[in-house]
Order: sequence, then C-alpha cells, then structure tokens
Amino acid sequence: MVRVLPCPAPAESRPPEAEIRRVAVSVLTAASLALGAAAGGWAWTAERRGDEAALRDAAESRVAAVALAVDADRSAAAAGTALLGTAGAAAVQAGPRAALDAAVAQAHGTLGSSAERVDDEAVREALAGVLGTAEGEADGASAVRLRALAADVAVAERAVAEAVAAREAAQAAARAQAAAARPRTPAPGAPAPAAAPAADRSCVTTYSGPAFWTSVPTEGGDGSNGRLPPSALSAVSWTRDSQGTPFYLRQDATAALERLNAAFRAALGHDLALDLTYRDYDTQVEMRAALGAVAAVPGTSSHGTGLAIDVPELPCAYGWDSAARAWLVANGPSYGWVSPTWARQGGSNPEYWHYEYRG
Repeated sequence: MVRVLPCPAPAESRPPEAEIRRVAVSVLTAASLALGAAAGGWAWTAERRGDEAALRDAAESRVAAVALAVDADRSAAAAGTALLGTAGAAAVQAGPRAALDAAVAQAHGTLGSSAERVDDEAVREALAGVLGTAEGEADGASAVRLRALAADVAVAERAVAEAVAAREAAQAAARAQAAAARPRTPAPGAPAPAAAPAADRSCVTTYSGPAFWTSVPTEGGDGSNGRLPPSALSAVSWTRDSQGTPFYLRQDATAALERLNAAFRAALGHDLALDLTYRDYDTQVEMRAALGAVAAVPGTSSHGTGLAIDVPELPCAYGWDSAARAWLVANGPSYGWVSPTWARQGGSNPEYWHYEYRG
C-alpha cells in the first residue's frame, strides 16, 4: 500500500517560489513512490527511505532549476513592461512638445522683429511673459499642459502680429495721403516726365511739406542705425542730390549699385536717378515729427543702415508700370538690390520708389 505523506498547509507569508518548490517536490515524490509500488510494492524500510530521500533531493534540484527560470522570465517581463511604459509616455508627449517648440520659435521671431513696430508695447510684453512661462514649464509638463502652453503662445504671438499689421496699415494710409500731395524735384540725371495735358496730372507729384535730402556720414558715429561713420560709407560716382550732396551707402551696397547702374544705363539709355540714400538719425527725427506715422521710428529706418535707396517719386518715370521699375524688379536681385515685399503693390506699405540691398 502506497503511503502518501501529508503536506503542511502553506504559510500565508510564503513566497510563490517556495510554494512552487513544495508542490513540485510532493508531486514528484508521489509519482516516484507510485511507480515504485507498481513495480513491486516496496516496503517502508530504512533502505527504501534512503532511496526516497535521494529522489526527493533530485526533485528539489529540478524544481530549483525551474524556479530560477520562472524568476528570469518574470524579471524580463517586468523590464519589458517598464520599457514599453517609458516609450509610450514619450510617444504621447512627442507631438505636443514639437508643437510647443514650433510655436515658441515663431513667437521669438515675431517678438524680435516687432520692436518699435507696435503702438502699444503691452502686447509685446504679454508675449514675452507667455514665452517665459512656456519655456519654464515645458520640460516637466504633461501632454495636456504642453498643448495648453502652445495655444497660449500662439494667441499671444498672433496679437503682436496683428498689432504690427495695424500699425503698418495706418502708416501706409498716411504715406499714401502724403504722397498724393508731395512734389519732388527730380534729381540730376532723372529723365524728364512725359508731357501731360493740363487735365492729366498723373505724371506729376505734389508735396506741401518740408523738403528732406540725403545725409552725409555721421562724424564720430557708433555704427548704429542713423549713426554710420565715414569709414562705413562711400558715395556713388554718377550723381548727387539737388543740394550737391553725394549719395552715400554702405560700401558693399555702393559697389553693387555701381554695377547695377552700368547695366541699367546699357538697357534704358540713362543713369538710374536717386532721390534719397543714407539718412542719419537726426534727419529721421525731423521726418517723423513732420510726417508722423508715414516716417519710420528713428533708429529703425532701413535708410539709417545705408542699405536703402529711393528713386524719384515720378509715376511715369519710375512708377508701377514704368519701364525703369520693370527692369529694376527683374534685374536688381542679380546685383543684390530688391523691391521688398511690403513695398510692392498689394504689400503692407506700397512704395514703388523704394529698394533695399540684401547682398
């Protein structure tokens, strides 16, 4: 008769590995004894008990190997779960973080380019504050918070862009009103406007305000806008303004304009006429006082950099539909000189007479 030893009840605090070993040993022992009984009905003698102990030892060894394998599998599974959790969290945050980074980059660009171009600095200060918050919280923020930060930045950036557009629209309206009544004396070398009937004044501009001329280099200038020293500027060779003042530009811009004028003369049969080039800070202050928003804020005019020219405001000679403008727009970029997008027809501040050197 086979005698099966009773197994003690598992302790509540016993770990799973120990339970596996206990059950496995009992099962293997019972199987071994059952096989032994079927073979010949072993009696429970000291010798047989020794055989049983040997079987138990072997079973425990096998169970220990199984337990080690189970432990290894469990550790690998836990590590995989942790890795998947980390990767999943990163994937959830990747999209919102990229959106925030893009919004922050665009907002920084708008903040930098809008300096002195809005009527109320409060909108720029608000954008700077929102940017500070976004950059301070971004690294530890949840996906939901990242989306909220990106939305806040976009709203603040849009407010600044709209303020700039409103300011430029007001300037354009004022400039158009002033230009409609602005007479300009053609510079030496400018082609005479075509004769027009008394009732047709489209080729003539009138101006009732004070006259302004190009500036000479700023003695002792520090190189800032409107304060360029003589060492930074050089004069074009073929013309001067109506007061006899040379037209100065930054040296590289002057060299490029010389090459452009040679090509312009070969194509149209006369030199390019100039009206204004470099403008110093004090002259810009005077223009701002006289013309208001139609003139740039002192220290921000492209003329103050020595990189801008105005041709005469003669619509028939240099206007939108003139041969001179068509040639300059088409060929000027080959020499580094362009009509800025904002100054073109349909731009924020149309000025057919204005060109800038971009290199």
